[in-house]
Amino acid sequence: MIHNLSENNSLVSQWMHELRSISIQTDRMRFRRNLERIGEVSAYEISKLISYKIVNTETTLGTHDCSVIETQPVIATILRAGVPLQQGLLNYFDQADAAFVAAYRKHHKDGSFSIAQNYITAPEITKRDLILTDPMIATGSSIILAIEGLLELGTPKSIHIVTAISCTQGLEKIKRKFPKVHIWTGDVDDELTAKAYIVPGLGDAGDLAFGDKIQS
Repeated sequence: MIHNLSENNSLVSQWMHELRSISIQTDRMRFRRNLERIGEVSAYEISKLISYKIVNTETTLGTHDCSVIETQPVIATILRAGVPLQQGLLNYFDQADAAFVAAYRKHHKDGSFSIAQNYITAPEITKRDLILTDPMIATGSSIILAIEGLLELGTPKSIHIVTAISCTQGLEKIKRKFPKVHIWTGDVDDELTAKAYIVPGLGDAGDLAFGDKIQS
């Protein structure tokens, strides 16, 4: 299921404008914070779909039955660009565990690229809600590779993907591979260039958040 957070006007629409705008996005702190905010809103929405249990809570004047999260989720990110989104989710799921996936586009001399995934570090994910963050879904290949790697470690109760901008082509590819996955996206663009860049997109989210990198 795809949840487009810009489908209805909300604060997300404002944040997406700031993430896309070439006159605003160069403020790295603001760019990171806007990604973080999308992670926070997504955390709130995802929290409606996970399991809760009742605990009897003692107050200064009595007791009250409260609903609390039954099992804390695992919040994973694809390094490095997904870190601000992950932090936004951790701000709300403040007792969750974290996982990290090292994956990136490895560019070749002929102009093509492949997805290189070096390692995954994660806690136990079996029977837990798994949330994976990456700010952009272009072809969907890195997300699929990350999920496949995480599934080698266990079987989660559910899988959620949180992203800022998705391309229709990448979304369809993920849906075909993992039809039960929930995708929470700040907005959806339809065009993907021959070099797999989203149009209009916003540029390179990792570079905008953390600075330019040397291509490998």
